[in-house]
Amino acid sequence: MFQDLNISKPILRALEEAGFDTPTPIQEEVFSLARSGKDIIGIAQTGTGKTLAYLIPLLMKLHYAQGNLPRALVVVPTRELVVQVCESVELLTEFMDIRCVGVYGGTNIRTQQNRVFAGADLLVATPGRFMDIYLNGIIRTKLIKTIVVDEADRLMDLGFLPQLKRILEVIPERHQTMFFSATFPEEVTALANDFLVNPGRVEVTRQATPVEHVVQKRYNVPNITTKINLLKRILADKEEFRRVMIFTETKKNADRIVEHLADHWKGELSVIHSNKAQNTRLKALRAFKAGETRIMVASDVAARGIDVQDVSHVVNFDIPSIAEEYVHRIGRTARAGKEGVAISLVSSKENERFLDIEALIEQQIPVEELPAGLEISTLLVDEERVETGNIVYQGRRAGEGAFHAKKPKNSYTAEDNRRNVMARRAAKQKQGRREKRG
Repeated sequence: MFQDLNISKPILRALEEAGFDTPTPIQEEVFSLARSGKDIIGIAQTGTGKTLAYLIPLLMKLHYAQGNLPRALVVVPTRELVVQVCESVELLTEFMDIRCVGVYGGTNIRTQQNRVFAGADLLVATPGRFMDIYLNGIIRTKLIKTIVVDEADRLMDLGFLPQLKRILEVIPERHQTMFFSATFPEEVTALANDFLVNPGRVEVTRQATPVEHVVQKRYNVPNITTKINLLKRILADKEEFRRVMIFTETKKNADRIVEHLADHWKGELSVIHSNKAQNTRLKALRAFKAGETRIMVASDVAARGIDVQDVSHVVNFDIPSIAEEYVHRIGRTARAGKEGVAISLVSSKENERFLDIEALIEQQIPVEELPAGLEISTLLVDEERVETGNIVYQGRRAGEGAFHAKKPKNSYTAEDNRRNVMARRAAKQKQGRREKRG
């Protein structure tokens, strides 16, 4: 029980009001270490409660609002996770006066700078926006005594290592650092070795272990159009598929899915990816969390840190190119000990990726039979028409069936194209000189 952890009364009361009574394993193990002031490496799969694991002791250290300069910093990889952490802070500080400010890109920097300047006890930030505001002289770090790096492996994947190093270098020498992540690749290990001092290590599950209560399934599906046909079939069962997250590798596929599903469930759809305006993304997330929409289609920007209760199914429309991402995706369901289902739609060219995933999680995912009567399309979208440099039409390569290979005399090499471009450019320059003389 949380009462057994000697948590401060305001936070304990907030936890009780929110319906939290039993800490998760990582929350139990991190609490005493964090309260001792030690640096920490926390390894736990997504959905295990690591956000509260570091926030509860951090907020107890801050205790109350004081001055205008931040005294703690949480660094996360995405805008959505900034919002998520700030919401968790708001929940925990219902009976406290701690001021939390979130800063992230894609929105007005002056508004965020004004909020920081007005006073903050805790900053939650993406690395790029933190450095922008810091270099503008608005963020002053001299009072920061605690820094948390959350989703450290994702920060590496997104190329934030240089900014993260600069942030760690401008924090005062005497401070507590906590690294949290679902996986701990070599880059994160090296960074921890450089900036953490004799850290305590908390690992509640082995790295890259899927959530315990998630049922994993696989469908072998030939192409994107057939994947969409299958989505329509399974989503029609609203009683079973009551709250669904569909993950894609690309923004184009996310939009493509929404376009095709909107004919059936327009009012039940949310979409979130990096091309959407920030307000649009947050509005879509709020609608899904509130149960106003049943289906969320998301690129991998949403695979981390989004805490939505009672997600019944996760669908991997595209198989992720990074095997660890699969663990983060399916961790959106079966949270807090509940059951959930993860369905992967695997094309032949994605089979090798899926084998990498199975090797990582040390499990073989059962293959399900496609539903009877499912329309197996031969129609290929633009991205599927190019494979290893050859054009593919309707399942046939160029030169097969109704399509024929070009004759050698009509084919052009890259050198031919270069010469043609140079010739056209020279002709234009010559014409220009004539007109000047004229």
